[in-house]
Amino acid sequence: MSVPSEDEARNWAAPSSSELHLTGFQRSLSVPPSPSSATDRSTVPHWTTYIHSVFTILWGKVNGPLRLLALSLLSTVWYCRQRLLKWWTLCFQAKKSPSVQAEVNLLAYCAREWNGDTQQAREMRKAYEYLFWRYHIKYLRQVRGDYYCVLRAVLFQIFSQGICFPSWMKERDILKLPERLLYSQGCNWVQQFSFGPEKYTGSSVFIKLRKCLDCLKNQWTEITGTRDQEQRQKMCRILFADEDKEYKIYEAVKFLMLYQVIEAHESMRNGKNVPSFFTLLFSRDTSSDPLSFMMNHLNSVGDTAGLDQIEMFLIGCSLEVKIKVFRLCMFGKEDFLVCYPEEVPREWQEVILLTEDDAHYFIPVIRR
Repeated sequence: MSVPSEDEARNWAAPSSSELHLTGFQRSLSVPPSPSSATDRSTVPHWTTYIHSVFTILWGKVNGPLRLLALSLLSTVWYCRQRLLKWWTLCFQAKKSPSVQAEVNLLAYCAREWNGDTQQAREMRKAYEYLFWRYHIKYLRQVRGDYYCVLRAVLFQIFSQGICFPSWMKERDILKLPERLLYSQGCNWVQQFSFGPEKYTGSSVFIKLRKCLDCLKNQWTEITGTRDQEQRQKMCRILFADEDKEYKIYEAVKFLMLYQVIEAHESMRNGKNVPSFFTLLFSRDTSSDPLSFMMNHLNSVGDTAGLDQIEMFLIGCSLEVKIKVFRLCMFGKEDFLVCYPEEVPREWQEVILLTEDDAHYFIPVIRR
């Protein structure tokens, strides 16, 4: 092993100038700062103390009343909790749930709804079984049972089956019918037309009517113009889950019914032939003319009343469809199956309804 020379040993023992500089820098970093250079973080500006004092005084004054108000609100909510819950549930369901339900098995529905041992329950089970075997009705759709129930059930089938516009509606622009009644036929009383629970006056009635008629025309044209059955069903589900559009098409049909009554009344005055049910309609004290029919019957539809038997004829005539209704409450009797109207032109299509009490209607589904 070789021994290092004297010069090499001197170089190893003496540090370089850069090393001396780095060592001094490290020592300077390790020296703590002087107390005079440190910042006193506990010092708080005097204005924050003033703001804190102001808020403390204000909170002391309003603390008691706020607690009392909160306690009163909680007590009110707790006392009315059942009504509030019912109101919220109804509002939520009305906005979210479709007004025409999906298909359910006919006999399964009957077994669930009429499982009692009363005379009425036994008769209902017999009626449902009769529909199942005699008319091949295997399914049904439940329909929301409000005062638009009949209109909803009829229009759903018209749209889902792709039934076209009535011939009389093709010959004229239905959007201009309100103004035609006002200016050409002098029916200024049409301004008293009611839209279910909503009331309008003056020219706003005609603006609202045009919107409703336009909605009906667009929806009818768009849905029935779709050839694919599955796509039409999907479009119907979307439409009958939209309360605003539903409401408009029902009110539009109500107005078309009124227009038909006005036309029939004018034809009868001129000695022309009209469908026989118009004679029955005008023979009632409450609907002796179009104005009384509107005020006493039509305006309440959708608000406080539905449609009666004579007005079922009017719906079929206005929309040019034959409405066949199975009245389960009349099972075993002659008027178990009725049609509105009974005799129709060959080109009219057919829609089928089912009712247990002549008030709420379902949509039967036939699959062979």
